[in-house]
Amino acid sequence: MIVKPSILARKLLGLDANAFPQLAVQRFGAQPDLDKTWARFEPVACTLVDSFYMTLDVRDLDELADQLDTVTPELRGIAYEGAGMGLMMRDTLAPRAWRLDAFLNDRGSGYRGLIYIGAGLVLPRLPVHPLRFVNRQDPLLRWLVMDGYGFFDAFFNWTAAIAARQVPAVVTGYARNGYDQGVGRSLWFCTGANVVRIIDTIATFPLHRRADLWSGIGLACAYAAGVMERSAIEELLAAAGAHRVHMATGAAIAAVFRRQSKMPAPHTDLAVDVTWSRTADQVADLALDVLQDAVYTGNPYAQWRSCIASAWQAEHELDEAVRGAAHAVRRAE
Repeated sequence: MIVKPSILARKLLGLDANAFPQLAVQRFGAQPDLDKTWARFEPVACTLVDSFYMTLDVRDLDELADQLDTVTPELRGIAYEGAGMGLMMRDTLAPRAWRLDAFLNDRGSGYRGLIYIGAGLVLPRLPVHPLRFVNRQDPLLRWLVMDGYGFFDAFFNWTAAIAARQVPAVVTGYARNGYDQGVGRSLWFCTGANVVRIIDTIATFPLHRRADLWSGIGLACAYAAGVMERSAIEELLAAAGAHRVHMATGAAIAAVFRRQSKMPAPHTDLAVDVTWSRTADQVADLALDVLQDAVYTGNPYAQWRSCIASAWQAEHELDEAVRGAAHAVRRAE
């Protein structure tokens, strides 16, 4: 009898979408809003986990892509993220298979960033040094692997990553920024997308880590399941204060993900409108334009994010100057 890889993985990892809402209750106690929020998160979590296990059992990459493409458009990117988890695990168990690389360069190319996040999600459970893996990947998007790594650590290792605010010793250099972006993204889910819990949790972190945490919040609220009203996102943006630009940068990355996978979503438009006062398509165009126009050396991902942030600051500093001048005129009258 041949045992499917997914069956072994279930026993080894114990990854079960039905356990996710219980984690939030353990951390914050029973809250009236958690059940309602989980109803919106559940399709995301189930798609991620189901796609992960399915990928472990499908050997042919074209067949894998065909199955992923049957997922409803709004969740298809999440399915490819789960595939990134599965391919990363299979490559680790079968060294030199290189199935992840092959998929990234073929049918998965439109979901490269999300597949990298998926690979990072499973890395903490594998005997692989994260930076050795990262350093072999696409120079632009490879740091999204560390986003996935940070998400997993914060979600499943809350006591160390959030309560004690520890960063694994193997995570060094710019990998710490990617890690914290993932930690911030996880807070969206860990807190049940609750504004007060998000703000209070970020406030426990040292100032030098908060920019990346807010960037993760921006990506999550613009890409993940839409559970917030406009007023709630506006409250988060106000709470971000000087880090509003980083929250907006995360939202812009989410808009690019939606563009690349050709999967628009109303909540992406909403979050981008709040953070940028533009449509998601316009912000995706802006982000891709600065990517093409700039000359990158060293760390192109960090520089790309910096260019996006500069574009946001240029627009919003001008808006604030105009509002300030109008206010001065009104006072003079």
